[in-house]
Order: sequence, then structure tokens, then C-alpha cells
Amino acid sequence: MIVVDVHCHVVPSEFPVSTSCTQWPRMERRGDDATMVMVGKKEFRLVDSRCWDTQRRIADMNREQVGIQVLSPMPELLSYWIDKQDTLILARHVNRAISNMIQAAPDRFEGLGMVPMQDPELAARELGSLQSEYGLAGIEIGSNILGKSPGDPVFDIVYAEAERLGLAIFVHALHPTTNDRLVGPATIDAFVGFPSDVGFAAASFISGRVLEKFPRLRVAFSHGGGTLVSFLPRFESGWSKRPALTQAFASPLQTARRFYYDNVVFDRRLLAHMIETFGESQVFVGSDYPFAGGQDGSADMFSGLTLTDAALAALRGGNAFRFLRGE
Repeated sequence: MIVVDVHCHVVPSEFPVSTSCTQWPRMERRGDDATMVMVGKKEFRLVDSRCWDTQRRIADMNREQVGIQVLSPMPELLSYWIDKQDTLILARHVNRAISNMIQAAPDRFEGLGMVPMQDPELAARELGSLQSEYGLAGIEIGSNILGKSPGDPVFDIVYAEAERLGLAIFVHALHPTTNDRLVGPATIDAFVGFPSDVGFAAASFISGRVLEKFPRLRVAFSHGGGTLVSFLPRFESGWSKRPALTQAFASPLQTARRFYYDNVVFDRRLLAHMIETFGESQVFVGSDYPFAGGQDGSADMFSGLTLTDAALAALRGGNAFRFLRGE
């Protein structure tokens, strides 16, 4: 019953130098095992070697009894807000870093890369190299791309190519569009804004008919799909009663049961509700490793729930393999 943690982030130990991009990331050492990720001149996050050190990761994985981590970029690195060619250079560097980590321990890691989604045609062209050059299973994308929902038809060219190549799509919270509604310290966005924005993103995949157009596409949402599970009954009720909605897209509930979701929800009661709503085949382990806001002991979150051995095996690893490989 191997545990697969699908929600794990990477920051490369270094970045190439850019003299033209004012929001280019760089690493600024602050101590023996402390490095500040700078975005231009702004401090973004203090990280340590767990972000790139495979042996340290494996030691943590062994303590948590995690068999495989699925590596993906720290979301801020997606960099949709810089020039598309700069994002492409950065994406190739990050994808190579993830690929190198996988090659260092191929039985312990799989990977999701990044592409410049602010230019969907460029992003679609880059997808082929994720398999051929980097050996990655798919891409991580933001819950919005410069404020545009990822279910918008402008991104169909990316999903069509991902479907053709058999690549998975992992939607992660990024720069929530509701942040101006929040009151309090800026860091509150990770705990309120993130799940809200992921919920909006999931709704856009439903109303944007993404899986209707690309039925073999595999899509997963971070943070348990955010707020989707709470507004889904109202969404389904409205869809069934309003012809304008019924004629525009398929059942929200039935579509939502085709997506995948990590279990980073911090509450077993909510997790049980997610499994009941989305199905035992659609939820997998996530942690947000190695960041402080993540969830420890994610595989144990299923303990105490009324599950068969087969369902538990699927939730702990089998569903992740189906998402990554289409198995």
C-alpha cells in the first residue's frame, strides 16, 4: 500500500541570472540552511535545502512513510506576470531541476513541470518537451492566469495538447483574485484566498466545459478543490432549474466527480465529506511539503474513516497513479 504524495514543491538551489527582467527570482543565502527566495528586489519566502536536496527529502519521506513524492514548482515560480520568453527560460530551468531530482531517485519521485500559460500557444508547444526532454507526468498551473480563470476557452489549445500527450494538469492556488476583500495581515491569503480561488478555478473548468471538450484529460485541484465542495450542491441545484445553465454545460456534480483532489483540508470530517461527494476514486494524498503551512501526516488523515482496504489503497496511492499515468 504505497503512499504517493502529489502535492510537494520544489525550488531550485539557484537560478540563472537575468539582467533585463525586474521580477526574476534569485536565491539570497541567509544562513547555513536558510535561503531567501527573492522576486526581483522583494523578499518572497525563506526556504531551506529540503526544497532541492533529494536525500533530505527521502529521509523525511521515510519518517512519514511516503513512498513517492510528486514534485512541482513552488507556485510563485510560475511567473505568468513577466515576459513570456523570460517565463519560458525560467520554466525550462525549473523543469530541468525537477527532472534532475527525479533522475537522482527515480523510484521515489515523479514530477509536474511548468509552461508559460500567459501565452497558450507557446505553452502548448512547450508541452512535448516535458515528456521527451524532462520525463515529467504533466504540468502545474495557477488557479488563475493573470486574473483569467483556467477554464476559459483561451486555454483550450493547452488542454487539447495535454490530452493528446497524456499529460496531467494540477491546478494550484496562485495570487487569489479576491485578496482585496481580505482584512488583516497579507499572509491570510494562503488560508482564505487560496481555497477560494481554487473553488473559482474548479467552477470555471465545469462551466467552461473543459472535460466535455477533452474527455481524456486528467485534472486535479490542490487544497481539496477549495470551496467547491461547499457550493457544489447549490451549483447543481441551480443548474438543474435554470435552462440557460442546463443547456450551457453538463451537470456540475457529475463533472466534479471526474476531477481529482488532494486531501490537504486539515479536517477529517471535511475529508470524509469530500470522499462521499467526489468518490473514493478521486481523492489522493497531498501535503504542501516542505512549507510551514502544509499538512503533516496526510496519509493518516484517512485513518478512522469507514473505508474498505481497496478504497484505502486507492486513496493512499492508487488514485495518484491513475491521475499521473492514466492507469
